[in-house]
Amino acid sequence: MVKRAVVTIIGTSHMDFIAYLDRFPEPGETVIGKGFASAPGGKGANQAIAACRLGADCHLISKVGADFVGESLLGNARENGVRIDHITRDPRSHSGVALIYVNAKGENMIAVAPGVDLLISEDDVKAAEGAIASSNAVLAQLEIPTKTATFAIEYAKCMGKTTILNPAPASGLDDSVLRHIDYMTPNRGELAKLTGMRVDDDRSITDAARDLVDMGLRAMVVTLGRRGAMVVTPSGNELVPSYNVNAVDTVGAGDAFNGALAVAISMGCEVGAAVRFANLVAALKITRRGAQAGLPTLKEVVDFARSRGIEDVPQVFLESPNGR
Repeated sequence: MVKRAVVTIIGTSHMDFIAYLDRFPEPGETVIGKGFASAPGGKGANQAIAACRLGADCHLISKVGADFVGESLLGNARENGVRIDHITRDPRSHSGVALIYVNAKGENMIAVAPGVDLLISEDDVKAAEGAIASSNAVLAQLEIPTKTATFAIEYAKCMGKTTILNPAPASGLDDSVLRHIDYMTPNRGELAKLTGMRVDDDRSITDAARDLVDMGLRAMVVTLGRRGAMVVTPSGNELVPSYNVNAVDTVGAGDAFNGALAVAISMGCEVGAAVRFANLVAALKITRRGAQAGLPTLKEVVDFARSRGIEDVPQVFLESPNGR
């Protein structure tokens, strides 16, 4: 019988307001857009829905405001299969929102007004002890207070869970928390901020990542956009290439990658296979608009891989009823 991934994600749930432009405005300039959309977002919710669409049972620890945006966010998470028992409505501030520009190349610029995102606390993590205990892997990001994210990682590790930290946006981390992290997934800029080192090429990326691996991580997975990801472990490093697709919208690509990685790790895949699968999911996502609307189902990922003769879908997913 195929094992089902069970994942707990600690992170934000907010609303994205998206303007589509030919190009980004310069400071002080107004650029007339070519379209507008509003859509649920937030790294926590994006990654949770990514995991659910890939067949995982996913709990989300998050907050929304006591406002119409919060009500919409809760309904959206529920409709997408996310376990919402630990998404609380907090009247102390507004629901988080993100203001996003997407240019004609599919590149994006994002500004976030966090609201209740900043109120997600250690107590919220402790209240979800049962969800964490039931999970195979626990994933956190840094859109929430760093203290809460690092506590969640330590709390989960003490319960024997596999832990993943997506350090986005990059923030300073105490060396003591590194020994509780199994996998960290920065992009190149975040790696530079975390280490204070220049990361101009593959050699410097590997050197910077190894500094963190040497502090106790099982692996660093440095995402490199169209190039794929550099995986650095205590025994070596490997550039895992991505796939050539026509990019329509890169918003949420990193969340698709992290959600997929968490599911694959939860299913028992070794890190190289997990990264190849996550690259595939992220590549398919960027061919579609929307941080959440563009997230693929497992069947869509399997069909996409087969249509291109790609053999990077782990067997455990091919055997899953959700992949057929």
